[in-house]
Amino acid sequence: MNINDILNKMKTRTPKVLGSEKFSEYAILLPLIEVEKEIHVLFEVRSLNMRRQPGEICFPGGRVDRSDSDSKSAAIRETCEELGINSNKISDVYPLDYIVSPFGTIIYPYVGKLDLSLDKIIPNPDEVSEIFTTPLDFLVKKDPDLYNIQFKMEPEASFPFEHIPGGENYDWQARHMKEHFYYYENKVIWGLTARVLHHFVQITLNRIS
Repeated sequence: MNINDILNKMKTRTPKVLGSEKFSEYAILLPLIEVEKEIHVLFEVRSLNMRRQPGEICFPGGRVDRSDSDSKSAAIRETCEELGINSNKISDVYPLDYIVSPFGTIIYPYVGKLDLSLDKIIPNPDEVSEIFTTPLDFLVKKDPDLYNIQFKMEPEASFPFEHIPGGENYDWQARHMKEHFYYYENKVIWGLTARVLHHFVQITLNRIS
């Protein structure tokens, strides 16, 4: 192999997130719906029968399957399955910033419009125990509460400290993240759902592009 062969490989490849082939990919939709001529955001409450995160508030979404042409189609498919609606009732689907989590997942959020009334939505009871909506104006005017989460680095017992500068005293620069909490009536919106929601609100307020 010569240097030109190596550089040609670099020239023709498309970059991606390093290690992403080992990540699970999910797509979600932040649904906007008109309620009494006012823009609302629709949320789901996950069924208590769900294996992961039962009873938590979330947006429609799920794993990107091989049958999906892309993450956008996965978000639409999952929304249709969970809300019991047809894809022609979902329009103007646009991407938000995607998230690479420290837990081996990549999440592709989208925002879209539901072109139907609330009474036409029939949630899948196997996945959704209830749905509710929140006025967008309320979310825009109400800043979320923020709480810090610190990640602790714990190398395994056999880690070769002797081979790195500083040894066991190495400064790992452990990262942290902010958890967002929104409160609406008796509902608590937090975690990934609240992070995506806050990101969307910041765009609507022109605070980020």
